[in-house]
Amino acid sequence: MIRLFFYRTYQLLIAAPLLLIATFITAVVTAVGCTLGKARIWSYVPMKYWSRMFCRLFFLPVRVEGQEHLQPSQSYVFVANHQGAFDIFLVSGFLGRNFKWMMKRELRNLPLIGKACEDAGHIFVDKRSPKAIRHTYEQARNVLQNGTSLFVFPEGARTFTGHMGLFRKGAFQLAEEIGLPVVPVTINGSFQVLPRTRGFNFITWYPLTLTIHAPIPTKDVREPEVRQKAYDSIMDSLPSDLQGYVENKDQ
Repeated sequence: MIRLFFYRTYQLLIAAPLLLIATFITAVVTAVGCTLGKARIWSYVPMKYWSRMFCRLFFLPVRVEGQEHLQPSQSYVFVANHQGAFDIFLVSGFLGRNFKWMMKRELRNLPLIGKACEDAGHIFVDKRSPKAIRHTYEQARNVLQNGTSLFVFPEGARTFTGHMGLFRKGAFQLAEEIGLPVVPVTINGSFQVLPRTRGFNFITWYPLTLTIHAPIPTKDVREPEVRQKAYDSIMDSLPSDLQGYVENKDQ
């Protein structure tokens, strides 16, 4: 109890203020840097170190497995389970690849952060019409070149239980259309650190693991088969108590 009291006091009085300042600085640096030029660098590097700062300030150990599966100059579509809020920091800080997020169109309206994400070239999904969907695909095609990849949470929403829900097909259709391999990624530990059921709250210390699986080629393979292979790879790497499908009504 004493250790928990000091850890939470540290979070409130030291970590949180530092991270608020770091978030503001990162958003401004990203927006300004991308506007001035070399968006490939400014869209990735500030986010990477901001995310690592999040994990380090809370003393969360991070382990990354499977980076040997990736080729340096190859672009990929990464897909992962969505355990909690710390997924963002784990992936951004430790994946080790220059990538763009595929995110909900509504996130563009976030003050400052939405603008920084737009300037950084992250892809906002617009499903309001077939024309809008086609525009999203064209944007992705233009961005995902020369080793720049895409990262997607195909569940579309964070889990309530730690278990996986269904995978939507959009990311896999996009990978098939553009001709990029799909790389499954298993996230573990983020649910224990800060599950969505706790809302905005103190975090719990817990190790974080990012497991990168072998790429799945999309050429001459049907989308449902690629999606199922990715789902099974991610599921099989979760702890036994988190394996198995559980319906997520927020999907």
